[in-house]
Amino acid sequence: MGAYIARRLLLMIPTIFGIMLISFVIVQFAPGGPVERVIAQMQGLDSGATSRFSGGGGDVGRGGGAGQIGADAGAKYRGAQGLDPKFIAELEKQFGFDKPAWERFLLMVKNYAVFDFGRSYFRDESVLKLIGEKLPVSMSLGLWMTLISYSVSIPLGIAKAVRDGQRFDAWTSNLIIVGYAIPSFLFAMLLIVLFAGGSFWQIFPLRGLMSENFAELSLPAKIGDYLWHIVLPVSAMTLGAFATQTFLTKNSFLDEIRKQYVQTARMKGLTENRVLYGHVFRNAMLIVVSGFPGAFVHAFLTGSVLIETIFSLDGLGYLSYESIVNRDYPVVFANLYIFALLGLVVNLLSDLTYTWIDPRIDFETREV
Repeated sequence: MGAYIARRLLLMIPTIFGIMLISFVIVQFAPGGPVERVIAQMQGLDSGATSRFSGGGGDVGRGGGAGQIGADAGAKYRGAQGLDPKFIAELEKQFGFDKPAWERFLLMVKNYAVFDFGRSYFRDESVLKLIGEKLPVSMSLGLWMTLISYSVSIPLGIAKAVRDGQRFDAWTSNLIIVGYAIPSFLFAMLLIVLFAGGSFWQIFPLRGLMSENFAELSLPAKIGDYLWHIVLPVSAMTLGAFATQTFLTKNSFLDEIRKQYVQTARMKGLTENRVLYGHVFRNAMLIVVSGFPGAFVHAFLTGSVLIETIFSLDGLGYLSYESIVNRDYPVVFANLYIFALLGLVVNLLSDLTYTWIDPRIDFETREV
């Protein structure tokens, strides 16, 4: 097992390198950038920036009224006509664009190897500090979504397997498929219209994870206030999340129920519950439980971007969206790096979970 873990850990290095390289190359060809963003803000053409740019040494808006027209700068950056080329060069230096692309990439790889993500372009804060501040919100949503989806999908999947082909199995399958087909953001808008004061009832709050007087509340009141705020976003995220797990649980149980050892157990006179939960359950749940780490990370990394944006939840999903809009590359690449690293680690943990559930599985003889 030790050799297998070592091989997987070593393979993470070229994988991470490849992910960052491809992403870096794509960004080089993407239109716009932080320099163009600042120029647009200075000229009043960009109202979508979430915060005023603050560089390492003062306000970049100084010098913007220079009378000399920089032809080279105008050709390189859209909207830069009328700006002093020296000012444009200063902007490039502050953002690190005075270096060639290959040098910037190697410097990024060197810094990321020691988790040095630098500072945000438009917030003038440490990227690691920003991610640390937003992490609890996204983890909270991902954890609740995963727990609720597993709590629903496992019992429902077992019930569908026991009643395979019956009316209960048919109509629950139809409901699950419909729920899975509805996009989470669309369901979120429906919940807002119905229950957050959109057109009908105002039962739940529209945004945030806590009330303004949260600090003044007692501990039970704080717990109730937090649960009150997460009902709508978690419901929107969970709607289609349990569909895959439900059908996976059902199919896994059906495969085990049809095996010979189950028929033998029944012939020995064991009750159906004893056969189902004493013999079938452990084998059938192997593939379901081992996927728990992956399901959590999937909900944590990808399931919350739109929901956090719709409900104004200040988590990693909203931070990533904000950073992409603002061309805040340090935050964008740091999120990508952390998400990719977590994904690779969780894939390894999922494999190790197999051996924890069923010690008969041996990865030492498995090719990576």
